[in-house]
Amino acid sequence: MATQSDFMAAIRQIAAERGIDEEAVFQAVEGAMLTAYKKDYADGENIYAELDRASGGIKIIADKKIVEKVTDSATQISLKQAQKIEPRLKKGDHVEVDVTPEEGFGRVAAQSAKQVIMQKVREAEKDVLVGKFEEMLGTVQGGIIQRMQGGVVIVDVERITSQMPQEEQMAGEFYRSGDRKRFYLKEVRQLASGAQLIVSRGCPEFLAALFAMEVPEVSTGTVEIKSVAREAGSRSKVAVSSNQEGVDPIGSCVGQRGVRINAITDELGGEKIDIILWDADIATFIANSLSPAEVIDVKVSEDTKEASVKVPEDQLSLAIGKDGQNVRLAAKLTGWKIDIAGPEGKVIGSGEIAKKHEVVDDPELLKLGLSSRIMKALDAAGVDSIDKLKEMSEEDLSEIKGIGAKAVSDIMNAIK
Repeated sequence: MATQSDFMAAIRQIAAERGIDEEAVFQAVEGAMLTAYKKDYADGENIYAELDRASGGIKIIADKKIVEKVTDSATQISLKQAQKIEPRLKKGDHVEVDVTPEEGFGRVAAQSAKQVIMQKVREAEKDVLVGKFEEMLGTVQGGIIQRMQGGVVIVDVERITSQMPQEEQMAGEFYRSGDRKRFYLKEVRQLASGAQLIVSRGCPEFLAALFAMEVPEVSTGTVEIKSVAREAGSRSKVAVSSNQEGVDPIGSCVGQRGVRINAITDELGGEKIDIILWDADIATFIANSLSPAEVIDVKVSEDTKEASVKVPEDQLSLAIGKDGQNVRLAAKLTGWKIDIAGPEGKVIGSGEIAKKHEVVDDPELLKLGLSSRIMKALDAAGVDSIDKLKEMSEEDLSEIKGIGAKAVSDIMNAIK
């Protein structure tokens, strides 16, 4: 027959094997015993379970008020009975009474206790893993795709089930059960069901982290990534600078024969990446950001953070990019609104998506610089003007198909 000391040894073994605090297991046992007691005995008492950490003995203790005449035995005790426990007690005091059943908790209650213990142990184990991931946030880890669930990719990352919401996925990337991919550990969200690890392949931070992994000069700080603008799965721009004289930041990121940048684009399924030379002079930086287009002149307004860029006629379409993507990414990269003009003076705003969004003709809405995915979703919902958009709350936006939490945040930031 197992002894109480064997019981305590088993608890300590569980804690050691699962890598969790043994005190968490002790508390789980106390909670389980309390549940078992309430299953067979009076509920509603002010009671708690107490596990002796040394002997393994367990008691059920009830807090009772001392009265002359007992009308509720679950919460009250007579003065006479209380003074048998402690002679100095008086009417109105409270006393803790051992109500541990002599006959034990019963088979059904014991089974219930076992289930509660295992549940609490799993919760404690998950808390340990979540704590581990909180320390690892901002890093890239390998994971295995388990399944799709309502548009969300369920991923196993280091023994913990994680989620990759739609807004964190790469456009056009197929996620198949069993595939191993790399993921950026973005955040730990506290949900009603507990803590949930959120991973990403679509965020700009994932791209920056890949550069740090593939380019030694980035990981050591010799080359610094200043900003990243990304339309995941399609195209990105990365602004870099050198912190050491004689080091070419663009060449370092590209690598010999493009080996470094190719490793990154392969990981991203062929996503095109423009590496841009950052410059402290904003006009120069804006001109660089429109690469591969050539720029004649840049005029900036510091007060409004707007720039007017002049390009040769044959460079106009290149500067704008397909569906306005190049100028849109340049605007995100620099944090400035950019208007592009050819020699004849035609001006194209940084948010204009001329062909793909013919339904949207409100120039103020086009200037927001929202991604093509967001614009398509807004079009489909009939939001074709800046006035309509400003009337909508975050809750209204989240109800639009294709608009996730990240897209809501981008929209709210754009219309401020």
